[in-house]
Amino acid sequence: MRVRLKNVFVVYFLVSVTGLLYALMQLGQPCDCSAQLRAGAELGRARDQRLAQLQDELRRLQARGGRGPATEAPVTPIYVVTPTYTRLVQKAELVRLSQTLLHVKGLHWIVVEDAPARTPLVSTLLAQSGLSFTHLHVETPPELQRQESDPTWLRPRGVEQRNRALQWLRENRQPSDPGVVYFADDDNTYSLRLFEEMRSTRRVAVWPVGLVGGVRVERPLVEGGRVVGFRAGWRPTRPFALDMAGFAVALPLLLATPRARFDPRAERGFLESSLLSALVSLDQLEPKADNCTKVLVWHTRTEKPKMKQEELLGPEPNIEV
Repeated sequence: MRVRLKNVFVVYFLVSVTGLLYALMQLGQPCDCSAQLRAGAELGRARDQRLAQLQDELRRLQARGGRGPATEAPVTPIYVVTPTYTRLVQKAELVRLSQTLLHVKGLHWIVVEDAPARTPLVSTLLAQSGLSFTHLHVETPPELQRQESDPTWLRPRGVEQRNRALQWLRENRQPSDPGVVYFADDDNTYSLRLFEEMRSTRRVAVWPVGLVGGVRVERPLVEGGRVVGFRAGWRPTRPFALDMAGFAVALPLLLATPRARFDPRAERGFLESSLLSALVSLDQLEPKADNCTKVLVWHTRTEKPKMKQEELLGPEPNIEV
């Protein structure tokens, strides 16, 4: 047994010494490291190329005065004025309009409630809209309020509210500020192209309106690029036979003309003329929408909901509609 252990030890010793001698002999031999060297060279070239790119970018920035990467030119702001009042379809109308306005760059929404105070419904809707907005309120005097049984043409809605928006603009913007003001009722339908058309307004821009005044389209008549009259179903000889949705005003012009406002006691159909007559003459109007041949806004109305079954079921007091 003792002889066997001694033999195992001798064999183990010889194997270890042989391995050690081989390792020592290899230390002095050349190594084929060409693959590793090639990989290192490629990394070095890539590093040098990236460094050259960064140096070129630095030189371009310095040539531009260190302004950094080029950015889009600022767009002319559009101020959309929307009067609104409490009714069953109010939230639905405002949600629909807000979804359109979300797609318009550089837009500020001025919503004015016909109410003694801002309501929680409109406040919450605006806060969740994702839009830049201003929330105002002013109540229409009782003697100017339209009753439920009155025809829609008897008294215009939203006069005091639009004037309140004009007051806010004059208090919060300067005549040198760029911008365009558009009066957008909450029940109309708007093409996105309309907002890009109005963005270049210098004084007062005009365009057709569909489904209004008892006709398919009401529009300015254009000859040689200038407005010469109006196609309207009712009294086309008015100074400005336009629907409220059919024009936009340059902000500097509006601010430079403090007397320009809507007359709450204007004769039927003359509300728009009461504002525009203080701003421009007929030949100063700027026809848009391919010389007023394209309809980009429609005077739609939401049907008044019938609530007979609601009376039978009883109200849902905890659900806002």
